[in-house]
Amino acid sequence: MHNPSLPHQPIGVFDSGVGGLSVLRAIRALLPHEHVIYLADQAHIPYGPRPKAHIKDFAFGITEFLLAQGAKLIVVACNTASAAALHDLRAHFPNVPFVGMEPAVKPAAALTRTGRVGVLATPTTFAGDLYAALVDRYAQGIEIYKNTCPGLVEQIEKGALDTPVTSAILESALTPMLAAGVDTVVLGCTHYPFVIPQIQGITGPGVHTIDPAPAVARQTERMLAERGWLNSSQAEGELSFFTSGEPSNLDALLPRLLGEQGPITHISWNNLKLELTPSP
Repeated sequence: MHNPSLPHQPIGVFDSGVGGLSVLRAIRALLPHEHVIYLADQAHIPYGPRPKAHIKDFAFGITEFLLAQGAKLIVVACNTASAAALHDLRAHFPNVPFVGMEPAVKPAAALTRTGRVGVLATPTTFAGDLYAALVDRYAQGIEIYKNTCPGLVEQIEKGALDTPVTSAILESALTPMLAAGVDTVVLGCTHYPFVIPQIQGITGPGVHTIDPAPAVARQTERMLAERGWLNSSQAEGELSFFTSGEPSNLDALLPRLLGEQGPITHISWNNLKLELTPSP
């Protein structure tokens, strides 16, 4: 039974890899006293090209693991997993508050002056009902230019933010959009905020880039506050990390992407359930 009667219980945050660290960074800035557990399912990175059913299975397994670790609220810090699983997670775990990701189509539609918006996201996000509903509701009369940026998630997972390969992927995505008159770019994948400097180097100062992470942090704060679950301690919240991939890879990227570190524990998949990996 999910009963976080104790506000000092942690927030659970998960992603396929390090992308959700962009969301964690925003949560840490807004809610520095909250304890946070971050789970990176790096054994399955990238989620983008995978079948929706597989992503849903992963999301359920991760949620059960985070709840077992005492998570009071879960942030699905992955657009692909939100598109594939958020609706079903909320239905299956009705007592658990979930905060998900959605492409920032609504603010982009309000911001654009040319009526042309670029969206960078994964195939699963674009194919999902959530994206279609957002476009239908908020982007009537707006021209949307989409790109899935193949290979970009893998580059960011390697920490290759400012490299010729990363630049080439971004140039390929953004150049046609700029030629079409796009003046607002939506980052529909939590990995992509880590290359905002590279994106802005290509688009120039006249194009807005929308990072959804601060809005997700605010929604997390709202959902905790309305339940009385905010941690009232004045001590800095503790961070802990779990990965189904190689812990040393995550450890190497944390200072660069998050500016903080914490203990990293390896976990393994066993029949769609996550388990702590026994020490050798």
